[in-house]
Amino acid sequence: MPVPKKKTSKSKRGMRRSHDALTQVNVSVCPNCQEPKLPHKVCLSCGFYGDKEVISVEEE
Repeated sequence: MPVPKKKTSKSKRGMRRSHDALTQVNVSVCPNCQEPKLPHKVCLSCGFYGDKEVISVEEE
């Protein structure tokens, strides 16, 4: 099993890990009920996608 011949410097290690950072989730507002929702997804609180009702949601 091969082992590293030289120590990896902090700079090289950091450059390799530069794409590992977490990104913040984008949240948009539902145009129908003003609740936060993920973009390009059906609103889970009212069931609308844009101006069309896609799923029926029961009211509690």
